[in-house]
Amino acid sequence: MRKLLLGLLLCMLVLLAACSDEEEPDAQDSESKEQAVEEKEQAAESTEDLNTFPLTGMPADGTAHNRVVGVMVNNHPKARPQTGLSKADIVFEILAEGSITRFLAMYQSERPDVVGPVRSAREYYFEMANNYDALYIYHGAANFVNDMIQNRGIEHLDGAVYDNDGHLFKRESFRFAPHNSYLQFEGVYDTAEQTGYDVTQSYEPLPFTTEDEAADISGDNATSVVIDYSEAMKNVVTYVYHEDNATYTRYSNGEQTVERNSEVPITTDNIFIVETPHQVIDDAGRREIDITSGGDAYLIQKGKIREVKWENRDGRIIPVEDGQPVKLVPGKTWVNIVPANPGMSQLVKVSDE
Repeated sequence: MRKLLLGLLLCMLVLLAACSDEEEPDAQDSESKEQAVEEKEQAAESTEDLNTFPLTGMPADGTAHNRVVGVMVNNHPKARPQTGLSKADIVFEILAEGSITRFLAMYQSERPDVVGPVRSAREYYFEMANNYDALYIYHGAANFVNDMIQNRGIEHLDGAVYDNDGHLFKRESFRFAPHNSYLQFEGVYDTAEQTGYDVTQSYEPLPFTTEDEAADISGDNATSVVIDYSEAMKNVVTYVYHEDNATYTRYSNGEQTVERNSEVPITTDNIFIVETPHQVIDDAGRREIDITSGGDAYLIQKGKIREVKWENRDGRIIPVEDGQPVKLVPGKTWVNIVPANPGMSQLVKVSDE
């Protein structure tokens, strides 16, 4: 009897072990399936990001991995109207010296044939381009600025090196120096490759609204926005809202900003006005400008204006509200950086009429 009981007990143990062995693969299979689904979803999100231009949030026909190109564009009155601004994904407008601004125009989703006139480098511009992992293109600089570019490893192409070579830069006869140097965009990537720079890059996209989120943007009405960099020096920027296409057109001193050859108006979907300390550092009027510490800002989209903050996150200047990034409307963005003294309250005027 004792042997019979022992035998039954052994049989039960064998059966339990067999059941356990049978159940374990099922559990493993379930876990593997969940992991496979998760990996598939992550791959889909990654593919979606790669097929979306990271600086505009707009769909790309294929993988959007061409390197961003940041170009210093002249905004002296004698350089207007400029060429190529309508195709820039983001344009940063910042004071250079005196009361004249200069543009850092960032290109990826569209490639213009020509951009310019191109002007000299400044530290905060090349740092901005570098933070976006863009190839920085300028024409000439003070020796100490060129030294900073070299010492900090900024990947760049200098028009002073390729001056009027006909492939990368061309001097035009319809304007006088220093307002006549134009970048031939077709020559950018091959010249960069010859220099040893990468011409493809993966980028984390900026945060963008969905269609429903864009339709639900709140804020005070802003049918026109005026930024008075210097009325005395004729540097007043105006943006006028057009409800039919939900974009703003840009004006300098009352004259519409357009493409020089085609007269296509320069428009933008987002206006981001950033207030930050400026300090003049030499007799030539060059400045130091804080692009890292954060501060007050306005975000203007879809005919609405909101008071937000700006922060530098991973090198990018973004709008923030309650510690969270505020999404941009898919499309083009102009970032206007203004001095904290006297500040936005004095320099920026908004109309709802």
